[in-house]
Amino acid sequence: MHRTEPAPDPGRAAYAAAMSYPGPYLGRVAWPEIPAGPLVVVPLGAVEQHGHHLPLSTDTSVACAAAEAAIEAFPGALLAPALAYGASGEHEGFPGTISIGTEALTALLVEYGRSAARWAGRLLLVNGHGGNFDALRAAVPLLRSEGRDVAWFACGVPGGDAHAGRTETSLMLHVEPDGVRVGRAVAGVTTPIGRILPQLRAEGVLGVSPTGVLGDPAGASADEGAALFADLVDRLVVAGRSWRVDPSGRLVG
Repeated sequence: MHRTEPAPDPGRAAYAAAMSYPGPYLGRVAWPEIPAGPLVVVPLGAVEQHGHHLPLSTDTSVACAAAEAAIEAFPGALLAPALAYGASGEHEGFPGTISIGTEALTALLVEYGRSAARWAGRLLLVNGHGGNFDALRAAVPLLRSEGRDVAWFACGVPGGDAHAGRTETSLMLHVEPDGVRVGRAVAGVTTPIGRILPQLRAEGVLGVSPTGVLGDPAGASADEGAALFADLVDRLVVAGRSWRVDPSGRLVG
């Protein structure tokens, strides 16, 4: 009986070819393919509420997108899988938030850096969540004092609102538009963060803003997000190329 072979699937073949080419992705290479002393870029994010309209992975998504967009500017660099959990205790009043806390995150970053530095020449942590700052400021200077060339970069937007407002909504409309529930967006507290910081520290975000938003997503757009993202990536590339590190371990442009 003659057996007819199924026609080749061009989509499956293209997917297989893409996966067989490691490119700059650390998770796809075999160890002999790793160059000597590479720069390893690690997105660092969080799993936390971002209002009614943005996904819990927002900070990780932005950090991953920025790191991936910048990686080609660093020849021979490798993009590591993201560290997707961070210190998000201020958001734990909202379902879905998972925080490992500053102490655990600090320990994780120290051990991660010590391990990676056995073969990597440099390690760059691209951070998408402000709540991770204390851990970065503790872990990275310690690693540097041990002779490991580690630094971090903050995915901040100068003048942007604090959390899940127009800034992050615009970024996500550019980076991951399918994840944005535009019709569910509601405003939060728009008081300057400096004025509500004591209450925020004492009561968490829920005590300050029942929506979970610190800002107002009204007016957000993909075009604005594209401009904000391009500026963010440009700053990351400049900082990564100059590699000037301040006492907290942060790259300065």
